Amino acid sequence: MVARDLLGRHLVRLLDDQALVGRIVECEAYREDDPASHSYRGRTARTEVMFGPPGHLYVYFTYGMHYCMNVVTGPDGEGSAVLLRAAEPLRGVEWMINRRGTSRLLDLCAGPARLTQAFGVNQAQNGVDLVEGTELFVARGLRVPDDRVVVTPRVGIVAAAEKPWRFAEAGSSFVSRPPSTWRGYRPARAGSEDVSPGGEVTWGKGPGKESERETKAAR
Repeated sequence: MVARDLLGRHLVRLLDDQALVGRIVECEAYREDDPASHSYRGRTARTEVMFGPPGHLYVYFTYGMHYCMNVVTGPDGEGSAVLLRAAEPLRGVEWMINRRGTSRLLDLCAGPARLTQAFGVNQAQNGVDLVEGTELFVARGLRVPDDRVVVTPRVGIVAAAEKPWRFAEAGSSFVSRPPSTWRGYRPARAGSEDVSPGGEVTWGKGPGKESERETKAAR
């Protein structure tokens, strides 16, 4: 449920002199009994954060050169998380351009490693609280309606590759690849397996009220 619900939420990082904001448009779900998940073989020093509590950031290093970031979604003791795959840059674009070394807007945050680099996230942010945090957090944004969500199997994996746990906003130019080119592409269906694994995380501070941190990000 959390993976689909993350679409349209805002990933926010507040630096000393800069606010970075990206609207999440693509993500993938992973859970403990999933052979493609880092948590499948149990707790390790690398995956400890993935086992909870929910709402924290799990950061890992891959291919000896890239960091990727995930939102922990399961209850304490369950190794479930959602990989953040792409976001639409909203604020702090110049800072992201400097980090990424490209001025092409569509490429700044299109892909999990690109997104992580654009936000300057590395192992130092592993375990950060994305719900109550003040420097790096997920804000409410505007949830993408069901008729604008597309679902496909996940990519870049071999085990459990058939699971329809990749979610994206239909029509977004900021996804890692256009949804219509994905293997197994189809629109989301209410009441189906499209409701991905994981618990529930409430983003933002109170219904209808902006928190102080969200106000700072909007300045």
